[in-house]
Amino acid sequence: MWLVLAFLSAASLGFYDVFKKMSLRENAVIPVLFLNTLFCACIFLPLIVGSATGLIEPGSQGYIPTYGWAEHRLILLKSLIVLSSWILGYFGIKHLPLTLVGPINATRPVMTLVGALLIFGEQLNGWQWAGVVLAILSFFLLSRSSRKEGISFVHNGWVACIVLAAVLGAASGLYDKFLMTSAAQQGGGLDKLAVQGWYNVYQCFMMLIVLLIVWTPLRGRSTPFRWRWSIVFISLFLTAADLAYFYALSLPGALVSVVSMVRRSSVIVSFIFGAIIFSERNLKSKALDLLLVLLGMVCIWIGTHA
Repeated sequence: MWLVLAFLSAASLGFYDVFKKMSLRENAVIPVLFLNTLFCACIFLPLIVGSATGLIEPGSQGYIPTYGWAEHRLILLKSLIVLSSWILGYFGIKHLPLTLVGPINATRPVMTLVGALLIFGEQLNGWQWAGVVLAILSFFLLSRSSRKEGISFVHNGWVACIVLAAVLGAASGLYDKFLMTSAAQQGGGLDKLAVQGWYNVYQCFMMLIVLLIVWTPLRGRSTPFRWRWSIVFISLFLTAADLAYFYALSLPGALVSVVSMVRRSSVIVSFIFGAIIFSERNLKSKALDLLLVLLGMVCIWIGTHA
């Protein structure tokens, strides 16, 4: 069952990227992102309120514990990291092919691995180093493939946005490791659902400030906002992906490394729909690059169990 949920999470993440691309085509980025954070916050607010008022009892499904400022400031930092990644990622995915964005995002586990090496002093074995090398090679080949579409990895600002978004996403993963580690092991000792719920709420308020201060005064001189129902599905599929992921990990016998690797296969969904719906070009060379990324993920998984 946990493996089925892992694949469900991967498919949901893939559709999350597809609906982002659909929503952002010829549309204003900041209002779309604000609505995404608003819908996500609305999903978790009933759990937060229900837990605070006693409607949801401790230990029951959906319960979110009450924290003080010491814990909430840690979640606020998580919100800043994730929101920064989202802002950069949304601008990048609007202007770049989905078949290019997907493989770059798929290298996040490699970035996380390198971050764990540098920050936590973790040692990599031969398989893991092979995964890192394959990811670097795929990045080089992707840069060559993108030139055929007039996109330079060195001079294109949107590529830089996607790369920085991936780096911040990897940083968020490393920070999650600290947040979820017990206080006895020098970690934050926070509940997963509490982190997920509150960081969505904080992101919504942060994006409201950005919307009012940055976008609203300049909206007459920028791309106008157009409502699309696909915007709703961004939040729905993102929440479904996270809930399936956390529920899979809670089941007996679930292997974190396997679930995490399966989630990376979401890039296959976004790649296929990028080719079919958006009629993106240069698919053969990009498919080879994507294959190298996935092989790198397999090597990392093998190395984790070696």
